[in-house]
Order: sequence, then C-alpha cells, then structure tokens
Amino acid sequence: MSHLRCRSLRAVLKLRGQVGGSVVATVATPLRVMVVEDDASFRGSFVAAIEATGDMVLHAVAENVAQAMALLAGAPADILVVDLGLPDGSGIEVISAAHRAWPECGIMVSTTFADDRHVIPSIEAGATGYLLKDSSESRIADDIRTLHSGGSPISPRIARKILLRFRPVEPPAQPLLSPREKQALELITKGFSYDEIAELMGVTRNTVMTFVRRIYLKLEVSSKAEAIFEARSHGLL
Repeated sequence: MSHLRCRSLRAVLKLRGQVGGSVVATVATPLRVMVVEDDASFRGSFVAAIEATGDMVLHAVAENVAQAMALLAGAPADILVVDLGLPDGSGIEVISAAHRAWPECGIMVSTTFADDRHVIPSIEAGATGYLLKDSSESRIADDIRTLHSGGSPISPRIARKILLRFRPVEPPAQPLLSPREKQALELITKGFSYDEIAELMGVTRNTVMTFVRRIYLKLEVSSKAEAIFEARSHGLL
C-alpha cells in the first residue's frame, strides 16, 4: 500500500472514530429535555414531540413543584419546559431554582397565562422563552432547538406585551383650562351671573365673556350645562 493511501485510510478512520481496531460512529449528544407539566394532555404532547425527534431525549418529567425541585438536585437537563399553574405552587419557583441550580440550562415557559403578573416575573426568574399553550404542537421540537441555540421562542401575544412595556411614557396632558378659566367655570357652576363673576374675579364683564368663549371652544360645547358636564367628565370640577 502506498504512503499516500495509508495516510488517506488513517484520515478516514480518524473521522469515524477508530478505537482499538473498531470503528465507532460519531453521533451528536442529544438534548436532554425536562418537562414540568400537570396537565396530562399537554404533558403527553411534549413527551411525544421529544421522543419523535432524533436529537432529543426525555431527561425527566415532573407534575408539580415538589417533584421538579427534587429533580433539580440531580443531573442537569439542557432544556427545561415549565408550566406556571402547578397544583402545589407556581412554576416561577421552579424557574428561579433551576436558574440557580442549572445555570447552563435553557428555560422555556409553556402556559395559558398571558398577563404581566406571570410574564415579567418568569423572565426575571430566568426564563428565556415564553410560549402560550395555543401554540402549534408541531413546533414544540423546533422551539426547543431555537432555545438551545441561543434564541428566545416567544408567542406573538407575549412579544407584543413585552415590547409595549418599553414604549416611552406619554407626558402628562396639560390642563385643559387655564386657572382663570377654571375659576370662572367654577363660579358659573355655582350659579353666579357674569356680572357677579366679574366682580368676584376683579375683571370686567367682557373679560368674563372671553373666558366663557375659551371654555366653550376648549370643551367643544355651546352651553353652560354642556360645559359643566364636560368639565366634570375631564375631572376639571
């Protein structure tokens, strides 16, 4: 056998993982996935989706917080899928504990809760994915792979909710009426005439009429009764 052919054969055997004369196929280590879910139907869907792949294995299954906490004392999983509404507590407890015990584990929420009381605390506890249970079951495996590769699978409704939290806060609206216009309207509400209001405010009757015109324009009304109603609706009286 020529020197060149020997080198080629050694290269092939090296790639195949030759050990002690036997050839061992090199296979990527499958992702270890742990599922924490009390609903048998959803749990079954996750387990089936994981077992149907060739690159994942079911690491462990827990049906409540207590079981999950016990499993966290063992060998770590690569991915943890957690429901939040568990019979003996919140899945957020599991997320927080897993984040401390298994810092390299990717954590994904799978739940029916879409409110801020669950979404934000879950993320703060360590979750990097958040899926609602109305997500397609056919995407379960893809979402797990996305999470493991550094992505953050998030249901569109949850993504919108998170983005809305970063909108700039609108500055407080300026008072609809000036202090003097508001004073004039308060006196009108109490039944004073324009002449009486002028005397009380120390201005002329024409100035009072100017205040009234501005009030009507700003409140988009055409009578005293409407002005009083709109001012109360806006919290001005």
